[in-house]
Formats: sequence, structure tokens, C-alpha cells
Amino acid sequence: MTNTTGKPMRSPQRVFLFLQGPHGPFFSELAERLRETGARCFRVAFNAGDSSRWKDRQSLLEYQGHLSEWPNTCANLIDTTKATDLVLYGDVRRHHAEAIKIADAAGLTVHVFEEGYLRPYWATYERDGSNGNSKLMQITLEQMQKALRRTADVPALPPDRWGDLRMHMIHGALYHWHVMFRNQRFPHYKPHRDQTVAEEFRLQILRLLRRPRHIVERWVTTRRIRTGGRPYHVVLLQLEHDASFRAFSNFASQTEFVDMVIKGFAEGAPSHHRLVFKAHPLEDGRAPLERTILESARVHGVPDRVHYVRGGKLAFLLQAARSAVTVNSTSAHQALWRGLPVRSFGTSVYDKPGLASHQSLPDFFADPMPPDPNSYAIYRQFLLETSQVPGGYYSIKGRSQMLRQVVDRMLSPNDPYDFRLDARETEAQQLRVVRS
Repeated sequence: MTNTTGKPMRSPQRVFLFLQGPHGPFFSELAERLRETGARCFRVAFNAGDSSRWKDRQSLLEYQGHLSEWPNTCANLIDTTKATDLVLYGDVRRHHAEAIKIADAAGLTVHVFEEGYLRPYWATYERDGSNGNSKLMQITLEQMQKALRRTADVPALPPDRWGDLRMHMIHGALYHWHVMFRNQRFPHYKPHRDQTVAEEFRLQILRLLRRPRHIVERWVTTRRIRTGGRPYHVVLLQLEHDASFRAFSNFASQTEFVDMVIKGFAEGAPSHHRLVFKAHPLEDGRAPLERTILESARVHGVPDRVHYVRGGKLAFLLQAARSAVTVNSTSAHQALWRGLPVRSFGTSVYDKPGLASHQSLPDFFADPMPPDPNSYAIYRQFLLETSQVPGGYYSIKGRSQMLRQVVDRMLSPNDPYDFRLDARETEAQQLRVVRS
């Protein structure tokens, strides 16, 4: 027997095998909700940070082996737990990518969580892959439009409060504290990033301590840009260790991207225009971004026309911007929503006809091509009716908003996109936020 996805039917009881999740208690709380439906849940811990927020210690499975041994262990865990579902956050980490292959071959349903494509008001839930591996990459705007024509006109309202950045930073610092000081049971653990655990922890703490000073500096710089009376373009920077940047772009470092953008700006932008580099809110200083930007601006002869803004809310800058440039940041959705031209250089789910521009950088800065508003309206509404779940992973209120809906989506036999694209479906998913 097979289900609607074509995968073999497994045990009637759902058994969820969790791998690494977002920092904090979201996966543990999600498992509690799933158990209320009669499902069983297990968690694989690769380090002490993974195990620290999992409440049910009896269902905690510690993986203490080498990464090279993980594929065999993963297959054995699926067999011994009789798992029917695999749950993870991010799909390109090596042990996650290998687990997805094994789970798919075994007929498991693979649930992938990520930060929201339409952040900050939503989180992303998909099946089998996200970002460059998402099914969105194969779905055309025409297919999306036809699917929306078969659905009710249900408004998608944002949550009344988004999980704040401070809680994300705190959960991250606690996670790395556990990995740094309580990781004796995991002697072979190696982080998927280049930095050591001690360096990760140090950077997390420094970011928290420097946050008050950075808030003041950011406010001053942003105000100077907004009140300067000059047209400006915004560059949406990503974390250099970000999975999307590494897996779905051709840039080896931010330095390459920064230099390319400044060179294009110097060649094409009118002389009174300015270029603003907006750092990722979680940028922790591991890469000397500001120094790199200022040096590149000097080399290309535009030192007085380039600015650097450290973190903060992107909306304040985009409100008066002329365009946005990025590798493949999901923040580009905020620019597209405002009708701003977007030039992207990596593989992204929004790189579709009528949305992102493919002009050369000098031509883009000289006369950027804006997105087609109808195309973006179709694209955005399709995401809201499929993979975007109101809420977030880090604040209490954000998690509660997300948990209200995501459990039903996980239990559904239908992939979120297939559910909407199926010509037989006419009932729209309920996206209106329930206020507590």
C-alpha cells in the first residue's frame, strides 16, 4: 500500500524521530503535542546542547560515534524505533542530508523546519527539503495561480507579536554553553561550522554584551542614512556560515560578494546614490565585514558613498530604499513585498520570472527592474496557504502560535504544496491567527 505521496505505508502508529532542531525548547514542546495524538517520539542528541532541552529523557538517544558511522547508525535507529517520520531543522548539514536519503529510501515522511521565507512573522514547514532543495523550486507561478483560483479567499494575518531576537540569542548562548562545558559524553562531536565550540560560545556572549552599544550605533547610522536626502540601495548580507549561503551560492566568502557588489555600484550607480550594507541581525563578528566593506569601497573609489549598518530591523531601511541586492537571503521577501527591485545571485525560492531581476549589477544600479506586483501577490499568497506557519521558534508566544497549527500539518498525509496543487482540493487551510 502507498499513501498520496507514493511512499510505502508503514505502521498505523506514528513514530517521530527528531534530529537537531532550532535552539531552545521548540522540538521538545512539539513532541509533547504529538504524543497527545497517540504518537511516539524519540530525539537523537549529537551533543549536550541537543539533549539539554529535551524533557523526556527516556526517549533521548545519544549519538556518540564518529560522523562517518552515522549513516549505519541512522538506519539502525529507524529500524529499532520503527520510525515512520523524520523531523529536523535545516536539511543541508551533513548528518541531516544523509538521514534524509536513508529515511526516504525507507519510506519515512521527512518534516523539514526552517526560518520563515516570509519572516519575521512566519516559520517554514516543508517536506523533504527547504531553500534550494524545496519543492518550491519546481513550482511555477502559473501553477500557483491555478491553485489559488481553487481556494477560498482567506486572509493571512500576521501574529500579534513576533518572537524577539533577544530570546534567539539567549537560547543560542545556552546551547553553546552546554556543548562547551557538558559535552564529555560526546567525544567525537564536531560542529558543522568552522569555529570551535569555545569560539562559538565566546562570540555568542560578546554579541549579548555588545548589544546595547550596537543598538545606539545602529540608530545613529540608520538615522543619518534616512535623513541624508540621497537615494540609496540596500545590500542584504547573510551569515557567512549560513547554510543557504554555503550550499546554494557560488561565493566562497562574503568578501567575494561584497567586492562584486561595490564594483558594480561604482560602475553603474549615479554619483549621488549611496550603498548601504545591512548586516544579518545575528552577525557576531567572526568575519571582519565592516573592514572588508570599507576597504573595498576605497579600492573602487567610492569610500564616501558606502555605509555599513550592524543588524537591527530591516524595515527602517527598506522604507526609503531604491533596491535590494543579496545572495539568496529570505529578507529579500520584505523588499519584494514593498515592490522594490531585487537582484539575487544564489539559488533561492523567489528567483522566478517577474520577481528577482537578472540584470548586470551596473545596469541594475543604474535602472533597477522592479518586480511584477501581480506575480509577487500570487507567490506570497501561495506560500501563506502552504509552507508558512504563523509564529516562531524562540519566544513563548511565538512557539504557542506555531504549535497550534503545525501538528495538524505534520499529521496530514499530504505535503503542504501537493495539498494546494491537487485539483481535487477546494478547501483553503485556515491561516487566521488565534489570539490567546
